[in-house]
Amino acid sequence: MATPHISGEVAPGGPTRGPGRVSAADKSQLKQHPVDLRRVAALFAPHKFTIVLVMLLISASSLVGLAQPFLVRAVIDTALPQQDVSLLALLAGAMVAVAATTSAIGVIQTWLATRMGQRVMHSLRTSLFGHLQKQSLAFFTRTRGGDVQSRLTNDINGMQSVVTTTATSVASNLTTAVATIIAMVALSPRLTLLSLLVLPPSIWLSRRVALLRRDITSARQRELSELYNQVEEGLSVSGIRLAKTLGSTGRNSARFTASSERLVGLEMRSQLAGQWRMATMSIVFAAIPAAIYLAAGFPAASGGMTIGTLVAFTALQATIFRPIMGLLNVGVQWVTAMALFSRIFEYLDLTPEVPAPAEPVAINLDEVRGEVRFEGVEFAYADGEPVLRGIDLVIAAGTTTAVVGPTGSGKSTLGSLVPRLHDTSAGRVTIDGIDVRDLAPEDLARIVGVVSQETYLVHSTVRENLLLAKPDASDDELWTVLESARIADLVASLPDGLETVVGARGHRFSGGEQQRLAIARTLLRNPKVLVLDEATSALDNTTEAEVQAALDRLAEGRTTLTIAHRLSTVEDADQVVVLEGGHLAEIGTPAQLRAAGGAFARLAAHQVAEELAA
Repeated sequence: MATPHISGEVAPGGPTRGPGRVSAADKSQLKQHPVDLRRVAALFAPHKFTIVLVMLLISASSLVGLAQPFLVRAVIDTALPQQDVSLLALLAGAMVAVAATTSAIGVIQTWLATRMGQRVMHSLRTSLFGHLQKQSLAFFTRTRGGDVQSRLTNDINGMQSVVTTTATSVASNLTTAVATIIAMVALSPRLTLLSLLVLPPSIWLSRRVALLRRDITSARQRELSELYNQVEEGLSVSGIRLAKTLGSTGRNSARFTASSERLVGLEMRSQLAGQWRMATMSIVFAAIPAAIYLAAGFPAASGGMTIGTLVAFTALQATIFRPIMGLLNVGVQWVTAMALFSRIFEYLDLTPEVPAPAEPVAINLDEVRGEVRFEGVEFAYADGEPVLRGIDLVIAAGTTTAVVGPTGSGKSTLGSLVPRLHDTSAGRVTIDGIDVRDLAPEDLARIVGVVSQETYLVHSTVRENLLLAKPDASDDELWTVLESARIADLVASLPDGLETVVGARGHRFSGGEQQRLAIARTLLRNPKVLVLDEATSALDNTTEAEVQAALDRLAEGRTTLTIAHRLSTVEDADQVVVLEGGHLAEIGTPAQLRAAGGAFARLAAHQVAEELAA
């Protein structure tokens, strides 16, 4: 199955649609990813017993509630005229008992249905989160973070009313409607026919409202997704810094204000959608009791109806429209939710571009030597030209290999294949002779550690950031790795020590300090293979020297692949690999390559010239 390109959400603020017409965006969404109702039903499959119990409670509540009009008729026609106090007390007590019984059943039914709905949503939410974590870096590169957040939170929350109320609403309203119609026919077939004449126009109007609300809800979800993106991009530390340096804070605020204004309009339309139609129906519904009273005044229509029967029938007539409109509203909710189901299932159906092996190779992590081999490796991004071509390379266990080359030569891509951030297009990468595609992701993460130029620290304490690598690490272990990374003194000098909050993306610390915290975290993982992806290229010379010392400590006794920007950092490498245009141009020790006067020598001369010019 091809992975769909799903980052391009339909832009909000597009052409308006006439009321009642299905939106082109929803049509396209459902056409590209139709929703199988059996799949929706499967969400409830683990809760069959609860569903049956809820249905029984709903049926019991509906049937018990129908006794109320007949009790009223008995009061009016029998107990009051005959002044039968004991019968009156009995009927009044029965009325209270009916109300208490239906209320108690309603509480139990609501608790069961809500718990079931929340468990279904929990399962859907966690499944989606787990599945998204299996996606490759390419997916998150082409998909806006706000869109992912919107589907994971907004869309699932948008389905909450459907998941928690649809089944119970159908059962409750259907049972009540059928039982009420039977009771009405038993009281007066003629008046029942008059009451039901209003149903066809109400169904037609409700359908029109359903389609209108579906259009508005879809547009509202897209606008919320846009709003999420603006919040994520504009209110992060990096986003704020960019806005302030570019002087775009005013434009960002104006853009956010415009999006919020559109959302206000959509919310208003959502709340008021079809209100004039429904107001018309309310007038019609109110006119029906008047028509019944009028018809009851004519002997031919009333058939000798008693006052008690008339009051009871009027109460039933008022009751019949509530469940029928409830059933129609379920249809509205269901139609509205189909596009949301489609969006969520679309993500759940994404095929991971870097799938975990079905039967991973068992490996003893303590016996890993760390020899890395690239055998006939080629790599190309989706629908792009090859970035790497015919790479054959051996990195002996415990040695250091530096990869250098001009920008765009494929250095970082080569390094990303070892921790399997991408999969090769051809050939294979092995560790101790085992294809990395055959290793369980958890084992590969234990074997291969990565320190990149873009250090990521979560908005938590120093301790929590370190424990991401080893949750059960002791304080002694934490201080040991901090010492090795040459940042223990700094952390110890802070008032809160290990409990110091690093700030959003680690901005509480300088770039070099962030790098050393990341190095400490990697040390705690104790990987046998290390990939250093231009870990010092963004640092000044003094900070680079400090971080490089920490990296040298990290690399001791490990197989290390260093993606180098500054050639001065590769002098101690056991071998240097020069990439040009995705090809392996040269390989050898730094001294050998400098003496050869080839690609490495040209790179070194060019870098020296740049430094002199600077």
